[in-house]
Amino acid sequence: MLTIQEIHTYYGDSHVLQGVTMHVDRGTVAAVLGRNGVGKTTLCRSIVGFTPARSGRIVFNDVETMRLPPHRISALRIGLVPQGRRIFSSLTVDENLAIAARLRSSSFRLRAPRFVGQVVGQARDEWTLEKAFEVFPRLAERRRNRGNQLSGGEQQMLAIARALVANPLLLVMDEPTEGLSPQMVAEVAVLIRRLKSEGTAVLLAEQNAAFAVTVADVVHVMSKGTIAHSSDPAALWANEEVKAQFLGVPKGPSLR
Repeated sequence: MLTIQEIHTYYGDSHVLQGVTMHVDRGTVAAVLGRNGVGKTTLCRSIVGFTPARSGRIVFNDVETMRLPPHRISALRIGLVPQGRRIFSSLTVDENLAIAARLRSSSFRLRAPRFVGQVVGQARDEWTLEKAFEVFPRLAERRRNRGNQLSGGEQQMLAIARALVANPLLLVMDEPTEGLSPQMVAEVAVLIRRLKSEGTAVLLAEQNAAFAVTVADVVHVMSKGTIAHSSDPAALWANEEVKAQFLGVPKGPSLR
């Protein structure tokens, strides 16, 4: 579904991503782990077109996306839950979600390339506002509240729900558990497993390795803009050297 080959991304003269390669299959969860500043957010931004890579290839459903603007990439049904939530603080929960749903509908009416129609024509169960409220009942209770009246956890729920009502085939989640309570982290894990079971692919950028290995099918560990280790979650968790060197995880319990 998503193939990333040897991408190099810069901020000005700063060479952030230095030849990153990975693949995300349909209905799987790929976790990208690492400390702050290793390039996880830059990878997410390169995928969605906010910080385009200068070289390499990014291919989504056989479509080259590296030269496409962000709105064209979004129209391919790539969704983003950004780090820091970035909801519209002056709008209500309903309004935040309605805008995402409306933009999703309008993307079909764009003078889009032929491949957009091919991708979005696939039959899938649609994420509606009501379906999102079933997953996050707290948002249903707060639907008339503005974004700046929500708690941090509620804002994260809203950021995730906003991405879902755009009905992504691939959901890019950048630090979705940051600042959340253990209960909310568990709810995010349940949602990710549900998305996977419904055929949605997830690319999960996380510092919380203990959380990520419980939901991922494959894990990639980043260090200084490169992939330092790739494996299944169990193999990573058994590798004390990689955990200590790149994730700061001390020797501890197994995945069980």
